[in-house]
Amino acid sequence: MALFSKKEKVALDLQSISTLISDGCIFDGNLKAPSYVRIDGQITGDVIVDEGLILGENGSVIGNIITKEMVVYGDVNGNIQTNSLEIKATGKVTGEIRTQTLTVENGAVYNGILSMTQNNKLAQANKLPKHEQKVIEV
Repeated sequence: MALFSKKEKVALDLQSISTLISDGCIFDGNLKAPSYVRIDGQITGDVIVDEGLILGENGSVIGNIITKEMVVYGDVNGNIQTNSLEIKATGKVTGEIRTQTLTVENGAVYNGILSMTQNNKLAQANKLPKHEQKVIEV
């Protein structure tokens, strides 16, 4: 038995959510968050999340997304830059995807350009364009 064991990675769906945009909420502007976020409402603007993002079945983002890992149950109309992306059966993505790993379930819809890399650069290394209108930190 080793004294120091490698910590097992917890699935994104099981992480403690620090920010929630609930169903029925409409957010107009850019969102920046340091931890795990779940979006069940609608966001029009860019989303930057340092750790992970879950887009629920009723969730919708019209804008670009940068995060380490993401699970899509809802709709994205914009570019996604992440290390790990899962598009579930109810998910729909329209836009460019830049990722290291991609999982797409039967029934999911993806229209756009896909770029996959094997290097360990974080998605956050490339920043979004400077056309930000509002940034709300949570």
